[in-house]
Amino acid sequence: MVRTLRFNREIMDTLSTQQYSDLFLKHKDIFLGDEPKFLQEIRIKAAEKLSTQSFPAKKNELYKYTFLEPYFNNGFKKNIIPKPITFDICDMFRCDVPTLDTHLAIVLNGFYYDTKKLLITLPNGIIYGSLAEAIKQYPALVEAHLSKYITTDDSYVTLNSAMARDGVFLYVPKNKSLDKPIQIINILLADEELMVQPRNLFIMEQGSSAKIVICDHTLNDNKYLTNSATEVYVASDANFECFRMQNEHNEAVQVSHTFIHQEAGSNVRTNNVTLHGGVVRNNLYVNLAGEHCENTSLGLFLTDGTQQVDNYTFIDHATPNCNSNQLYKGILDNKSTGSFTGKIMVRKDAQKTMAYQRNSNLLLTSDAHANAKPQLEIYADDVKCTHGATIGQIDENALFYLRSRGISERESRLLLMYAFAFEVIKQIQVEPLQIRIGDLVEKRLRGELSRCNNCAMYCK
Repeated sequence: MVRTLRFNREIMDTLSTQQYSDLFLKHKDIFLGDEPKFLQEIRIKAAEKLSTQSFPAKKNELYKYTFLEPYFNNGFKKNIIPKPITFDICDMFRCDVPTLDTHLAIVLNGFYYDTKKLLITLPNGIIYGSLAEAIKQYPALVEAHLSKYITTDDSYVTLNSAMARDGVFLYVPKNKSLDKPIQIINILLADEELMVQPRNLFIMEQGSSAKIVICDHTLNDNKYLTNSATEVYVASDANFECFRMQNEHNEAVQVSHTFIHQEAGSNVRTNNVTLHGGVVRNNLYVNLAGEHCENTSLGLFLTDGTQQVDNYTFIDHATPNCNSNQLYKGILDNKSTGSFTGKIMVRKDAQKTMAYQRNSNLLLTSDAHANAKPQLEIYADDVKCTHGATIGQIDENALFYLRSRGISERESRLLLMYAFAFEVIKQIQVEPLQIRIGDLVEKRLRGELSRCNNCAMYCK
């Protein structure tokens, strides 16, 4: 039997989280439905917890640069069940990386989209497709990992745990490898202002290997709010790489949470490139839970207008002999804002840790604004850890050198900006993707890349 829901309404100081608790109660039959008991318990626990939480206030240290509560209290439509799309989305959508040979997974408005098969099993036993379908077909496998690697009390994550209905599932068995990357295309397309909350679960067994490419797009001009959560389990000696490209319009708000749990000898590389988006907040939590882990976390964002991009990372060195390396870069134009808050935690027993963190920001105007807050918290004594941040403008000496070689001022500035960004781009391990992203970044810097370049709808 599912235990009775009890919500403490007295301690709430706003209606923001309570409205979601009320929504859950109103539609609890749909949320719980015929789901297995473990998932019902996860939802109920999250809903109860949400009723005692508030969304982060302006003074909250973790969200001091990005106040998100107004967006979550803005009356967006919430689709608890998928709303039918009456046309073939594949006919109207052209991916930014058309030559990339991948297994394709489309998520439309937070729900896995495939008219033929929701879950695909490859000949070597690798499974990918709809998380909701995986819960039905492989409940024991999902139960062993879902909601096991969340390491924060963030109320936005709690909200996703209570209300997420679908997303992408990936399972790579022991010593198996994906023959080509899986490309997840998250598409937002609706005739109303919409909030979506996809949930992804990636499971990498011992000695396995996989690459993921995630592309986020909006296909019309409506306002959208995305609150996504992704859990990644990487067993011993497994290799996992995830590249994400965010290319949504300036009326879109995206909050993404990624939790990565690494066992001994595993190697994980993430690279997040933000090309477009109105307000973007990316949270990355990495737990190095076994010895000899390797983790590389990369990020690049390009902003203009009044766009706002905020990246937060927490790398937890819980065991000895692990290495981590973070590099985040931003190029900011007009009145845009970019922020980076990164924390490296080295636990008492995590001797022989090597951890590096760097954030660099290039301001193209006097009105652009960058915030940087690198942090180290070290409790071990035999470690090598560094962190640093820079905020500056284009090097005038380098600009003079290029102009003295007959290159125009505009082209000289573009060359210097691209060289600044290329330090992140060159670390994309999939070569066709690296080439294409390099091209997209160059077009973005030239002002030639519209977020509509991949859409055949030609909306105004």
